[in-house]
Amino acid sequence: MVLTNHFQADWEADILLIDAEGYSHEIEIKLSKSDFKNDFKKSYTNSNTGEKFLKHDKISCGDYICNAFSFLLPMGMVDHDLIPAHCGIIEFYHNVDTWDTEFYRIREPKRVHEDSYWKLNDKDVFIRKMALSLLQKKLQIKGKHEELIFRSPFDIKKMR
Repeated sequence: MVLTNHFQADWEADILLIDAEGYSHEIEIKLSKSDFKNDFKKSYTNSNTGEKFLKHDKISCGDYICNAFSFLLPMGMVDHDLIPAHCGIIEFYHNVDTWDTEFYRIREPKRVHEDSYWKLNDKDVFIRKMALSLLQKKLQIKGKHEELIFRSPFDIKKMR
């Protein structure tokens, strides 16, 4: 399963991959050095305890929803030594002349824990929420197209 811009409670993944066994991998897309640096400043507050924590502190100690975490970056944007050892690195090169984009897996992510995504989340609720979200998006798109397709009712003449 591949999800883009997936929101869950106080957390958002640019790309979330979940395989058949429930192994999950978050891929964070960074297109600038400042965006990359700011990712390490992200903090979250636990809604139950009020505890504040930094995102990458939670990932590195295994107290995170996903089994693995990677950065997807333009080739050469960030020195690999600046990226924590538990994070995977995927770089891409985009040729602006041909519009070809090539991806290179530089470093595999480390598994930060062994729990299945479905052990930490109710699969049925997850699928229902995903289906509802897709339905809402479909209706939004349909509504936008209908605005473009149908003329104003004042322009429609009675045909006999």
